[in-house]
Amino acid sequence: MAESYQHLRERAKAVSGRSGSVRQRIPVEPNFDPWSVPIGELNVANPEIFRQELWPAYFKRLRDEAPVHFTEDSQYGAYWSITRFNDIMEVDKAHDTFSSDFTMGGVTIQGRATSMQELPMFIQMDPPKHDAQRMTVAPMFTQRSLSELEAVIRTRAGEILDALPLDTEFDWVPEVAVELTSRMLATLFDVPQEDRRTLIRWSNTVSNADDPDYITDASQFWEAMAECGDYFARMWGRKKSAAPQFDLLSMLSHAPATANMDRRELLGNVILLLVGGNDTTRNSISGGVHALNLFPNEFTKLRVNPGLVHSMVPEIIRWQTPLMHMRRTVMKDVEFRGHAMKRGDKVVMWYLSGNRDERVIENPDLFIVDRKDPRHHLSFGFGLHRCLGNRLAEMQVRVLWEEILKRFSQVEVVSEPVRASSSLFRAIQSMPVRVAA
Repeated sequence: MAESYQHLRERAKAVSGRSGSVRQRIPVEPNFDPWSVPIGELNVANPEIFRQELWPAYFKRLRDEAPVHFTEDSQYGAYWSITRFNDIMEVDKAHDTFSSDFTMGGVTIQGRATSMQELPMFIQMDPPKHDAQRMTVAPMFTQRSLSELEAVIRTRAGEILDALPLDTEFDWVPEVAVELTSRMLATLFDVPQEDRRTLIRWSNTVSNADDPDYITDASQFWEAMAECGDYFARMWGRKKSAAPQFDLLSMLSHAPATANMDRRELLGNVILLLVGGNDTTRNSISGGVHALNLFPNEFTKLRVNPGLVHSMVPEIIRWQTPLMHMRRTVMKDVEFRGHAMKRGDKVVMWYLSGNRDERVIENPDLFIVDRKDPRHHLSFGFGLHRCLGNRLAEMQVRVLWEEILKRFSQVEVVSEPVRASSSLFRAIQSMPVRVAA
């Protein structure tokens, strides 16, 4: 399969320099008032809203006035927005009405209804195929497996933190958040640790594919996908010819549900596991530092009682909401909360908005390390598509913070984080900090 991704390189050549192949920014005035226009004109999917951290007022208005809202025209076409906690949960669970299938557009607002351009992966499938493929890698995320990984994570976290300069400014994102998650990705895939930054580069290409600051020519995306495909195709061949081992690629290559995947499906599932193992965790690690700087009294609570790490971790994941939305496609005409949705309509569940729904979560805009019910959030989704690696993500964040509290009295954010221009990932690209012993 070493040459099996040449077609992606041909695609890269075809789109290189083509006008319109990269999303253009739609500017947003920083002082724009979302209540100043007719509600039908609101487009909460504009990535600039999230890059500039303007989203709270937009979603507040939708939750209050139009919790099921239709946007007729946007850079991603027409779509429905679901913004209240309980409504999102209902849509997420109704997989027989709201499809995740890649042939209908998949799970992001950018996806198009085509069987040729979207990469198939089990998160973008409906039952029964989704269930069979998901179960293939599920043993990696059992409590027993995680217990064995915890010591590895703790050792690595300690090594990373001990190498940080004291009282000197550095970028937390690459030095800590990315470094820890990249080491874990290499372990999960059983690839050499020296290749971990290449894994992150491929993952970043996918998660930033819609960001014009990152992808300046669409050919960059397809060339990176060809590289990734060729790399894992070679590994796939070695794993299939060897005895089964306890790593993600070996599990996929030996399980009946995935052993005969074609090249597109192999690449799709590799990308899913790369991005899933990277973005949620690293942005929660960075988001937690930022939250504690915005709410310094909570940092004081934590230093006084380090045991609060256990409740703080799910609060970080709620407050940060690293994956801001998931999309579904209406499979049949349906009425939802009094609104007529047509087959093929795009429905976007805004987890970021649901996690700030004051009808369900008390004082949702506050970051509270000892929140009474911190796990009552939407960040991992609901139903059969609930995040498979949620416990691994939580464990990495927890272990890192336990090790931080042993070493540092303060992790100070010294300037505003640089955020991605994305409506999918609430990503922090850079965050200068100083640490004090």
